Amino acid sequence: MGSGAGWKARVPVLAAALWWGSLTTTGFLVVPMLFAYMPSPALAGNMAARLFSAQTWVALGCGMLLLFVSRSDRDTARMDWAQGALMFVVGGVLLALLSEFAVAPRIVARANLRLWHSLGSGMYVLQWLCAGVVLWKVAPIRSAGPS
Repeated sequence: MGSGAGWKARVPVLAAALWWGSLTTTGFLVVPMLFAYMPSPALAGNMAARLFSAQTWVALGCGMLLLFVSRSDRDTARMDWAQGALMFVVGGVLLALLSEFAVAPRIVARANLRLWHSLGSGMYVLQWLCAGVVLWKVAPIRSAGPS
């Protein structure tokens, strides 16, 4: 088996992959399928709200883990946090929290639905982009040479 530092170097990649992958699956596959196959848009919307809420907690957990790992680089190969990954972690987590606590309640209350749904969708895409940038920055680059 690898050294103790091996698993520490993999934690940020796994956290970023979980964050980006769960955003991708929830927002671009599962929720559209709900609206396509549920008997009514109201039922699909209620279930989508629950899924997006759960997604917020996945984002928060992954983001906090990434922030924790960025602070402890003693035994780990130094990741490129200085090149902006940290900014994208913080930005993505803030977008998730704003969506959950500022936008989602207005969508559920159906207050100016077009505005808040558009804003929430935009924030979701921005969070997805932030998580993608983080994954891109923390994933190791492998050379094409023989191993």
